[in-house]
Amino acid sequence: MQILKIIALLIEYPDELLWENRDDALALVEQDAPMLLPFTQQHLSAPLLDRQAEWCEVFERGRATSLLLFEHVHAESRDRGQAMVDLMSQYDKAGLALDCRELPDYLPLYLEYLSLVSDDEAREGLQNVAPILALIGGRLKQRGVAHYHLFDALLTLAQTRLSSDSVAKQVSGEKRDDTRQALDAVWEEEQVKFIEDNATSCDSSPMQHYQRRFSQDVAPQYVDVSAGGPK
Repeated sequence: MQILKIIALLIEYPDELLWENRDDALALVEQDAPMLLPFTQQHLSAPLLDRQAEWCEVFERGRATSLLLFEHVHAESRDRGQAMVDLMSQYDKAGLALDCRELPDYLPLYLEYLSLVSDDEAREGLQNVAPILALIGGRLKQRGVAHYHLFDALLTLAQTRLSSDSVAKQVSGEKRDDTRQALDAVWEEEQVKFIEDNATSCDSSPMQHYQRRFSQDVAPQYVDVSAGGPK
């Protein structure tokens, strides 16, 4: 599913490459995911710097809308490490090489991987994370962020009955973790360090940074992967 590569780019931090090739991206969206055409047209018509600032506000404030998939299932548990190893093994088999700054459960990277495998494998891969996609999409929709359309499109491609509306009741009862008060609590509790542990290590530094960043954050409700699975 080549469209997954385009959706990955639309979810990813906006960069010049996508803006320079917007016509090609729009053509592919119109062909393979016409339901995303209005979003894509509006998204790519805005100045790049504006979209970059908006992205930071949406995906870097709190953990509830984190694009790290395992954050919504394993949090800081030891299970997360093994899940990372298993996912990296899948990437290796598909010939997908990771940059040292990338974590394997980063959603745009996972979508890029799925774009390299067969349609059936890609659909199964989307179904495996469908509850997480619905949860993030539901939170984005509640906050009035148009990116929820991308998550609903992924759920449609997965051929599940889940959508951003499926978790509306759960999301409505959550405490927001992207408020100024919640974010201040994170930084107030964070230990000041002038020398980074394993700062040059590609496999540990990003994870350590992420864990410290959100170690005291307001914990969102985690998705129950055993419920609401693919139909």
